[in-house]
Amino acid sequence: MDTRHFLSLSDAGGDALAAMLADAIDRKAARAGLPRGRADADAPLAGHVLGMIFEKASTRTRVSFDIAMRQLGGSALILDSGTSQLGRGESVADTARVLGRMVDAIMVRTDDHAKAEELARHAGVPVINGLTDRSHPCQIVADLLTLVERGKALPGLELAWMGDGNNVLHSLLEAAALFRFNVRVATPAGYEPEMEFVDMARAAGSTVTLTQDAAAAAAGADVVVTDTWVSMGQEHTHNKLAAMAPYQVGSKLMAGAKRDALFLHCLPAHVGEEVTEEVFEGHQSAVFDEAENRIHAQKSILLWCFGRL
Repeated sequence: MDTRHFLSLSDAGGDALAAMLADAIDRKAARAGLPRGRADADAPLAGHVLGMIFEKASTRTRVSFDIAMRQLGGSALILDSGTSQLGRGESVADTARVLGRMVDAIMVRTDDHAKAEELARHAGVPVINGLTDRSHPCQIVADLLTLVERGKALPGLELAWMGDGNNVLHSLLEAAALFRFNVRVATPAGYEPEMEFVDMARAAGSTVTLTQDAAAAAAGADVVVTDTWVSMGQEHTHNKLAAMAPYQVGSKLMAGAKRDALFLHCLPAHVGEEVTEEVFEGHQSAVFDEAENRIHAQKSILLWCFGRL
């Protein structure tokens, strides 16, 4: 079997992603009430080690992959650029070739998507994109899992995105292409997503609407999604915050969506900027289910990479 990398949702495809979601739901239910560090009954990755490379700060990705490996019966170890040879100029290719002889899979969280691609070219073991400037596929598997758990059918879903056309939106558009749901993207001029992802979703039959009207995008939506306006590594510019202000998700905006619409945010959130406290803490918010589901999504991604799904 060829090495299975998970650098984007398309690396797996729609059928495999549907299998991941089903597996995640089953595994989550099967371990209800167990201590979080106890392995699943089948411990399918016993003896396997995941190497995790962090060039960007992390809470959810770091903890969820670590716990995911423990629950699958394996283990994880962490490298960051400040305490590894990557930080002293060792090439990505050389790091990949070394780690590929020492661990069974690699997860990387970095700024440049090209680094993840280079790791995948040289490692000889599965490489998982834990976040790059281009995409965030692991987050979207957790988002889709949360929507399915909350009774939302993915085909035909109407999803409204508010704010910056960033890496999370790129992966949502990729998911729209694979599951045939529609995306209304409300961004200020100059902050639209890369058209490559818009074209991909449209070519697959999804309706993607690009607008500068937040209320129009939210009208009748099944789910409203946003993210921080200033991503890690970007300068915190007043100009950008001013441009984003009309796209804050507040009660009035949510009132325009369907009555049972959900609010999602990949976290960390800047409450008072991209979302109001009323919405963030309100009954439509599923952000902490979404965060917990990173564990269950990660487990199924790992199993797919190892050929167990």
